[in-house]
Amino acid sequence: MDYQPVVVQRHARPAAAKHSPESRYWRQFKYPVFIKEYAPVTSIQFSPSKPHRYAVTAATRVQIYAPRTQKVTKTISRFKDVARSGNIRSDGKLVVAGDDTGLVQVFDINSRAILRTLDSHKQPVHVTKFSALASTQVLSCSDDTTVKLWDVPSQAEVVTFHAHTDYVRSGEVSTLNPHLVLTGSYDATMRLFDTRTSQCEMIMGGDTSNAVPVEQVKMFPSGTMALSTAGPILRLWDLVAGGRCLRAFSNHQKTITSLAFDGSASRLLTGSLDHMVKVYDVSSYKVVHTMRYPAPVLCLAISPDETHIAAGMSDGTLSVRRRQPKASEGADQPFAAALKSGAFETFLGGTLPTIGQGRTKSKVKPKPTGDVDELRIESRRARRLKEYDRFLKGFKYSAALDSVLRKNVPPTTTFSLIQELIHRDGLRSALAGRDDVLLEPVLRLLVKHVTDPRFGEMVCDISSLVIEMYTPVLGQSPLIDSLFMRLRKKVLAEIRFQKELVKTKGALEMIFASATLTAA
Repeated sequence: MDYQPVVVQRHARPAAAKHSPESRYWRQFKYPVFIKEYAPVTSIQFSPSKPHRYAVTAATRVQIYAPRTQKVTKTISRFKDVARSGNIRSDGKLVVAGDDTGLVQVFDINSRAILRTLDSHKQPVHVTKFSALASTQVLSCSDDTTVKLWDVPSQAEVVTFHAHTDYVRSGEVSTLNPHLVLTGSYDATMRLFDTRTSQCEMIMGGDTSNAVPVEQVKMFPSGTMALSTAGPILRLWDLVAGGRCLRAFSNHQKTITSLAFDGSASRLLTGSLDHMVKVYDVSSYKVVHTMRYPAPVLCLAISPDETHIAAGMSDGTLSVRRRQPKASEGADQPFAAALKSGAFETFLGGTLPTIGQGRTKSKVKPKPTGDVDELRIESRRARRLKEYDRFLKGFKYSAALDSVLRKNVPPTTTFSLIQELIHRDGLRSALAGRDDVLLEPVLRLLVKHVTDPRFGEMVCDISSLVIEMYTPVLGQSPLIDSLFMRLRKKVLAEIRFQKELVKTKGALEMIFASATLTAA
């Protein structure tokens, strides 16, 4: 009978982490285009109307980019100081921007002419936005701690809010109610103002001594909840419940500088100074995807049709990632789709001959055919044995064990051979007669895998045998003694851990039993 090689046991492994459908979707945003600006990119905003041009604010200019070509189509540079917060109106015809002199200007996007100048702030204006519902109104937030709502045709202030006590660096008008204004300030508070009463109706945050400045605020399209960022912490607020903080969580290592919703507001994107952009599922607020950038992210925007993600960085780099949208017009234009796919012959009423098309040879060799009565002799190459199999075949048990105690041998192979030695009743002879040099790898194997659930039972049996065989010579080698002590400590730690698990299991069983009785 031929020698049967050792069968290596294959233990169940957890399935490899594959990309989820969510992650695969966000990975479609590729082909990043990097555009170098002269100064840090402080603001990016996509036009709500097609073709969704986007305004990029850096240094003393606002540039309008075309999404298809990523080329600059318009440059607005009529600023005396650093420009801030270039914002395109919903119809795509006007642009508003502030600057560090406190000036707010409204431009025609095509002619780049200054249509209105709103000069009332005394310090830099970091936020300028058109109202989504009242397109003739502009919101401005300044370092002079004031928040103003302007009427563009008359160049007059509709209302001014003075409630903040420090720089106001973020704010927006509700997309559901044009009278509600949400702002965030370096006084560590987020406030909700009502233009009808000219008062602050709600204050959120700022009630602790170590409060952190609010960098960004974002209101949900429903108008019932809002988000704020302070340092690396993202907070969710319930506006209907009087500004109650529903949850606070942090997945960034540094300050979060920007917030953006996707087209359906079901995903939230956050950009941070830790070079990361994270995507959250707003139903669970779990991170579903992460994007890495080469520099700290200062601003972030996603196009309304979800085909572009633009990020501005502190080193002056503008990164634009693109996604090819799926063809939705295929059903409306079947003939065009057939031409693209090469199936046009089906529309011509028949199948066209394969004229001019090459033939590809099959890589599979055809099986030789012979006479029915022909005798065919096949030669099979003998399977080469592994080193430990050769030693086992020669009954060299100690050498076989040594061959699988090397560092490059996986533990499944090592313990499969030990199991074979146990079946052959040869483990004792394989462990016998070892000095401290040959015993060391055996003990290191036991110390390493004594808590591994795959091999724990076998390790205990081997450890009992080793202790029985080598107890008379303990104390002669400091190295072997230290390994035995490590093995003992690890076993005691595992016993303590198992006891805690049993206690936890008992407590959970009581909770589940109580819940079942309550439900019944």
